[in-house]
Amino acid sequence: MVAKNQNILLIVMDTVRRDRLSIYGYDKEVCPSLEKLSKEALVLEHAISPAPWTLPVHASLFTGLYPSEHGASQERPYLPKDSITLATSLSKSGYSTACYSSNAWITPYTGLTSGFEDIDSFFEIIPQPLLSPLVSSFYAWFWRQITSKPYLNSFATKLVEMGNEIHEYLSIKSKLSDSKTPAVIDKTINFIDSHDKYFVFINLMDAHLPYNPPKHCRDKFAPTADPNSVCQNSKEYNSGSRDISKNEWDHIRQLYDAEIYHLDSQLGRLFDWMKANEKWDDTLIIVCADHGELHGEHNLYGHEFCIYDQLVHVPLLIKHDNLYKNIQNYQIELIDLYHTIIDASGGFVAKNGTPLNETRSLLSPTYRSFEGSEFAFIEYSKPIVELQQLESKAKKSHITLDENSRFYSRMRGIRTKETKYIKNETIIDEFYQLDEDPGELTNQIHSKYPTIDALQNSLSSFEITTGANWDSIADPTSDTTSDMDEQVRDRLRDLGYLD
Repeated sequence: MVAKNQNILLIVMDTVRRDRLSIYGYDKEVCPSLEKLSKEALVLEHAISPAPWTLPVHASLFTGLYPSEHGASQERPYLPKDSITLATSLSKSGYSTACYSSNAWITPYTGLTSGFEDIDSFFEIIPQPLLSPLVSSFYAWFWRQITSKPYLNSFATKLVEMGNEIHEYLSIKSKLSDSKTPAVIDKTINFIDSHDKYFVFINLMDAHLPYNPPKHCRDKFAPTADPNSVCQNSKEYNSGSRDISKNEWDHIRQLYDAEIYHLDSQLGRLFDWMKANEKWDDTLIIVCADHGELHGEHNLYGHEFCIYDQLVHVPLLIKHDNLYKNIQNYQIELIDLYHTIIDASGGFVAKNGTPLNETRSLLSPTYRSFEGSEFAFIEYSKPIVELQQLESKAKKSHITLDENSRFYSRMRGIRTKETKYIKNETIIDEFYQLDEDPGELTNQIHSKYPTIDALQNSLSSFEITTGANWDSIADPTSDTTSDMDEQVRDRLRDLGYLD
């Protein structure tokens, strides 16, 4: 019998690769705290993310929907206002809810913080007063306006590009390079300590570019690496405007390891405090990554322009007394965590939210007992924001990008533990026999594997079921202010934006 109404802690280690953790066989001891947790938790071997970057993955975690269903993507970079999130349901069922993150995509602007009662972005460009419900609702509306209308899209792109350049400079050259993770952990401890029934979500950004780990971590894993000398902008490499030598790649990977080590040490501090203060045993703890990172594999850097396993095969640990050990080797989809958390909290879902599906709850004896449960689906929309930055870097180096390359392609994938088929919009489709080629190095799309047809048919069924039609994406034409809070509309009138 599953214990209901448990306290819940959901931890996302942003950009942490599964194969760079010792709990999955990595030969460097970068995660002693996760090693310790693994003695009490189930370490899932085949967890698959629904997308290779932050916004759609977190939207899926918070809604239980695939990216094509919730619609948050680079083509529409926000969660629709009427979305009912996990935090909304848990708040309504009596949980105190908190969201702490320094990820710029996890803000009221994008709708991902919807339903949380206590929010802190730890992102200095967004001052705390701007996170008040009234002001943040206005900025969320403004962001939707400039990203949904074609004639304002170039303005939105310029804002993102300017923000990235400012962040890139400040992250290396100023105190903004200091990790926000200690502050996130402090805030988490304070919140848990002051609430009896809680759902806390935290996103930890240490392993995300740019890499500038604390000195004691750098001394341990990257003693000769200089963060100011290595390439810290993935677009420079991907556009062809900068090459990276083998020695530089080694330094980049060492800095990445040092960042993971710092993140892990802070998790250890949180876990030790919870154990010492009787908050450990009655808390469901989920630790995962939203996506991984490429360090030169497939001639790419970062986490865009592909859906290879280095990005979507992610780490996942779950601490709960009622987990069925036989699921350890199941292929699991991260959207299942939504149903797992709803199940652990008692099953209540706010009106119009995604209802609990027990066959998607890892706490249920019927987990993954539905037709097609052997499949995981991955989606990648047209990378508008990333592409604009890539083109900008290429233009400065007088490089012309091939418009028929993967940089301009939407992608959709279907994966089993042994095989993977990728449907691409602008380049040739891909098929990999993962049990023989885990690095996805040899595209066998023209082979005679009968599995290919079966995967293509199953992916087509998924597209029909979810409405995942690339041709159906259209610009909104309705009055996007009609369903806004009246307070926000009044504020817009004061500012001269509405009559």
